[in-house]
Amino acid sequence: MKAMRKIIRIDEELCTGCGDCVGACQEGAIAIVDGKAKLVKEIYCDGLGACLGHCPTGALTIVEREADPFDERATPAQLATPAPPAHAQHGFGGCPGSALRELKPRPPAAERASGADAPSTLSHWPVQLMLVPPHAPFLRGAELLLCADCVPFALPDFHARYLAGRALLVGCPKLDDLDFYREKLAAIFTTAQPKSVTVLRMEVPCCGGLAHAAVEARDAAGLPLTVDVHTIGIDGRAQRTEHFDRPAS
Repeated sequence: MKAMRKIIRIDEELCTGCGDCVGACQEGAIAIVDGKAKLVKEIYCDGLGACLGHCPTGALTIVEREADPFDERATPAQLATPAPPAHAQHGFGGCPGSALRELKPRPPAAERASGADAPSTLSHWPVQLMLVPPHAPFLRGAELLLCADCVPFALPDFHARYLAGRALLVGCPKLDDLDFYREKLAAIFTTAQPKSVTVLRMEVPCCGGLAHAAVEARDAAGLPLTVDVHTIGIDGRAQRTEHFDRPAS
């Protein structure tokens, strides 16, 4: 029987799907579904609001409404249920392997004398667009590199030519949700205010969705930035570069 009580409310317009609230909820009441935080079941939410301070956009509030009573005995079973893969949730959901880390790229002096081992220029972790929250510190004011996930395999000098000095986001517009990409990128642009945006895509037609998502997100965020799009051939050669300026308002 439902009763008037306090319970979490999630504003989907404000939610970016970052997943911070998932790990903060000790009862397992919240999950990321289709790129948005959702209340799994009313009986899992105790209404205390421990998750509130973990949402960077203020999408979580506590309201008083009719709801199923909190069932403390049900929550252990919920927490014991394996969560869906983080990639499917569109958020890292507390997975230790996806915790935010800032790295220190090795300087050239760290290379072997033979030069066989070039140093990595990766500056942070994670890199998948699905997993990186808009408020990640390494995105703030960064030179942003949005890269199709096939590009580094085709481009032999990817690290030296494109990655050094940039914050990397990786995705595949064919396999992932392109609408989610647009929303996530718009949230990143709005929150992080990057200095520049460079897109690396493959020559295959489906890869063009990544560039379109970046341009549309830039326009939605209202940033006065040029989106530079570099197309890479399957043979590893750079084919062309396009510049997408923001239309004058």
